[in-house]
Amino acid sequence: MTATLDGRRLYLCTPDRADLAAFVDSCIRGGVDVVQLRDKDLDARSVLGRAKVLREVCSGHGVPFIVNDRPDLALESGADGVHLGQDDGPCALARRLLGPEAIIGHSTHSPEDLERALGEPVDYLSAGPVVATPTKPGRPGTGTEYLSFAVARSPWPVFVTGGVTPETVPGLVAAGARHFVVVRWLTEAPEPEAAARAVSSAIDEALGRAPVQD
Repeated sequence: MTATLDGRRLYLCTPDRADLAAFVDSCIRGGVDVVQLRDKDLDARSVLGRAKVLREVCSGHGVPFIVNDRPDLALESGADGVHLGQDDGPCALARRLLGPEAIIGHSTHSPEDLERALGEPVDYLSAGPVVATPTKPGRPGTGTEYLSFAVARSPWPVFVTGGVTPETVPGLVAAGARHFVVVRWLTEAPEPEAAARAVSSAIDEALGRAPVQD
C-alpha cells in the first residue's frame, strides 16, 4: 500500500457538507487522489452514513478513501483505511481490526511524535500543521524545519498539512514535501475542480524543479 501512496500527491481532508458527493467528485476531477472524511461534530451514525456516500464516489474514481479517528467506522463503511491522531486509539489496534491491506495514517507534530510513530504499523504519516490553521484549533505551526526532519526520517510517505495553496507549494517542496493535504483551499473554493487543478498544477510544476531524492 505504501507503494500505491508514493505516487499520490493531493490529499483532500473534508468535513461533511450538503453537497458532499458532488464536491468530492469535483475535487477528484481536478486532481485530488486521496480523500479523508473528518468531521468532529458528527455522531457515529452520521459519520457512517456519510462515509458510505464517499466510499462510492471515491471507488468510482479509484481513489483511496480514509475515515478520520474511527477504525470501527472505517471497517463498517468499507473505507480503504483510517487516519489516527496523537490522541486516538493505537495504530496497532487499528491494524488488527482493519487487516494488512488497509491504509493506516498517523498524525505527527514534533520529532518526538515521529520517533514514536516509527515503531507503528502505518502506511503514511502527516507532518504539521506547518502554519497554525483553524482546522487544528490551539495547535501552533511547526514550521518547515519539522517537515524536513519528518521527510528525512520517515520510511513512509509524509503528507504535509497546514496552509497548502498554489502559492505555498514551492516553499514546501523546497523543504522536502512531496505529498500535500489540502483543506480550506478546496472546502472554501467556489469552484472546487478549478481550485484542485490549480494546486495540482503547482505541485507538478514544483516537483519538476525539485532535486531527485535518493
